Amino acid sequence: MRVFDFDGTIYDGESLFDLYLYSARHDPKVFRYIAPVLRYAVKYKLGRATLEQMEYGVGKMTEGYLTELSRSKRVASVEQLVDDFWDRNYPRIKPWYQPEPDDVILTASFGLTVGEACRRLGVRNLVASEVDVETMKVTYLNFNTNKTKRFRELYGPDAVIDEFYTDSKFDQPMIDMARHAFMVKGNTITQVK
Repeated sequence: MRVFDFDGTIYDGESLFDLYLYSARHDPKVFRYIAPVLRYAVKYKLGRATLEQMEYGVGKMTEGYLTELSRSKRVASVEQLVDDFWDRNYPRIKPWYQPEPDDVILTASFGLTVGEACRRLGVRNLVASEVDVETMKVTYLNFNTNKTKRFRELYGPDAVIDEFYTDSKFDQPMIDMARHAFMVKGNTITQVK
C-alpha cells in the first residue's frame, strides 16, 4: 500500500488555502476568517498552542467560513464552488503522481474539498479531516498524531505501508510506520527511510 500526504506532496500548494482565496473572489466576506486560522496555525507550529487548541480554533473558524459560504447569494453551493475550484486547479496535481488502485490519500485537508480531487484521480481511499455538511461543524481534524490514529482505526493495526510520501517533518509518525518513506519538495522525491 502506498500512502500520500496531499498538500505540498501531490498537489502543488495548500489546497485549503487556495480554495479559500478562490472562494473570497466569489464572496469577499469570507476574508475575515483567514487571520484567526493563520494565528492558530502559527501558534501551533511555534509550540504555543496544543493540538486540542488548534482543533478547537480551526474548527470554529472553518464552521463560520463554510456557513458563510453556504448562505452566500454569490455562491451557488459549497459543492459547486469546490467543483469549479478543481476545474481550475486540477492541473496543479504534480505530474509524477500516478494513482494506483490501493493508494491512500492521508491529509489534514477536508474530505469535502480533497474528495473531489480524489474522485478525478480515481483514488477511492481518502483519510481526511471531516465536516458535517448539514451543520458545517468540523467533526474530526486529521492533523499530526491524529493521522496515525485515524489510519490505524480505518486500516487496522497491522496494515502495512510500503511507501509513504510527504512534504513535511510533521508527518514523522507516518514516516515511522512506513517501510519506505519519501520527502517531496516540488517534483524532487528523496527517500528518507
